[in-house]
Amino acid sequence: MRSKSSDAKLTGLFLDMLAAEQGAGPNTLDAYRRDLTDFSEFLARSGQDFAGAQTQGLRDYLADLDTRGFKSTSVARRLSAMRHLYRFLLNERIRTDDPAAILAGPKRGRGLPKVLSISDVDRLLERARTLTEAPEAAAPQRLRAMRLYCLLEVLYATGLRVSELVTLPRAAARHEARMIVVRGKGNKERLVPLNEASRQAMADYLAATEAAKSEKKKNAASSKWLFPSFGESGHLTRQHFARDLKELAAASGLSPRLVSPHVLRHAFASHFAAQWGGFAHRADAARPHRYLDHADLYPCGGGAPEEPGARPPSPGGEIATPLPP
Repeated sequence: MRSKSSDAKLTGLFLDMLAAEQGAGPNTLDAYRRDLTDFSEFLARSGQDFAGAQTQGLRDYLADLDTRGFKSTSVARRLSAMRHLYRFLLNERIRTDDPAAILAGPKRGRGLPKVLSISDVDRLLERARTLTEAPEAAAPQRLRAMRLYCLLEVLYATGLRVSELVTLPRAAARHEARMIVVRGKGNKERLVPLNEASRQAMADYLAATEAAKSEKKKNAASSKWLFPSFGESGHLTRQHFARDLKELAAASGLSPRLVSPHVLRHAFASHFAAQWGGFAHRADAARPHRYLDHADLYPCGGGAPEEPGARPPSPGGEIATPLPP
């Protein structure tokens, strides 16, 4: 019988395959590792391991997840991890069968993502902008406010994933640039258009960071990141941005529970559809959501209605640039 360390070794080989062949990112790999570690620990309690577990053992694990109060979506994700693992073990001839092949997953509805109205987003942006102009704020506090405002403007103008946003290079802040090159999932690059508000916010924030640097230490090296930090990664983390965003939501009179970077991504797509020519009534109705890789989840035309006088969230006058399919 294989030891628990063998499960760890098989998990490592499986994750290496995902990274090398499917271009899985760090967050995806971490999620798989957590799920498979939990599965391995369950099997170990009954003297089983990945290489020897049978279908009934997998069923027992799914039942245990239900007993522990896991939601159907979480159970389905764990089942998906097991299916991928055993398909890998079968292909590598570590096993001669696939005990996960006949398992049925829990029934689950396709929930719709939360969507902020245009007025809600305007409240967030206005509050963030006001904080950058607070006369009583100390210089470091004002710089953090400018960073948050810049993050919001860029996210709402582009619909970037939060991991893509916080890892933007410093070169993206060039004021004359009308597009930025973004490296996304699978290390693939794409061109993303900017609007004037996001370009100006980046330019103002970059100027403020340069001024702060010159006051602190003239010879200090510049970070390659647009949103640097002192952490191990060298750039602002997505968790830090999410916390700042929730604090801003509370200060804006919105429920922090309903506001996140992911919600703002969908606000970008929903408002884009509402503002620009009735996507919901044309064959390309899903284009903004294909742009976000969520075409199968989010129904265009179901977002916030167009509000008179609201500024377009997408690059004004630049929509002739085709969105990626």
